Amino acid sequence: MEAPAIVTHDLVRRFDDLTAVDHVSLKIQKGELFGLLGPNGAGKTTIVKILTTLIKPTAGSATVWGYDILKDQDMIRAHIGVVFQDPSVDNKLTGRENLDFHARMYGLDRATRERRVEEVLKLVELSDKADILLGKYSGGMQRRLEIARGLMHHPNVLFLDEPTLGLDAQTRRHIWSYIKEMNESEHVTIILTTHYMEEADFLCDRVAIIDHGRIIVCDHPGVLKSMVRSEELPDPSLEDVFLHFTGREIRDEEGNEGQHARKIMRHWRMKRR
Repeated sequence: MEAPAIVTHDLVRRFDDLTAVDHVSLKIQKGELFGLLGPNGAGKTTIVKILTTLIKPTAGSATVWGYDILKDQDMIRAHIGVVFQDPSVDNKLTGRENLDFHARMYGLDRATRERRVEEVLKLVELSDKADILLGKYSGGMQRRLEIARGLMHHPNVLFLDEPTLGLDAQTRRHIWSYIKEMNESEHVTIILTTHYMEEADFLCDRVAIIDHGRIIVCDHPGVLKSMVRSEELPDPSLEDVFLHFTGREIRDEEGNEGQHARKIMRHWRMKRR
């Protein structure tokens, strides 16, 4: 049997006295489109940061494409693409220049860069906007270019952290189709974090619902919906599943990640005084 794309075993990440990731064990298969769902501060982004080698776990182990996250960081970075939640493109460059710069960072030769730029621009339907400055792109266009950039070096695994956050419904639907197309035509394994339940339901082969740093449940969206089906709820949505496992009350307290960010800011301010 083919080795999974990602394996985590008892992954833990603590920030002082806060546990953001609490003994998370996962297996994500090659070619899978896998969703991480959870309330704010549940640990989704921390898991992504660990798997993309941006931070180290406090305990536990993980491999990405067969490489150890502690011993083989350079190899992992060569095999992954990442589209972060916050914009990271350069508004003073054109779309083509942004893509070409990214490809240079990965050491692609000129002929390969030129060919690949055209391929990914076509995939996200931005060929006619390639030579326009990013500052003149709409939010949806910039997001599509960031997804194209994440694919420039033919990654085996692509991490999408809230890829459609803040976009209108029509633009979100277009990006969904691009994500589906990437998964199928590029044969890339995709790990998606999202707050949009309909997005996860439409896109994902499996989803894991995470709360307080732990995986509460993990399966195909259809299987999860069957788990909460009842006479009162004959046709549940993935949102119903999410609320069933995470609770319906409004949470006034911040999640672990939010608390940690505030601690860092307080520490930074104290040092400046």
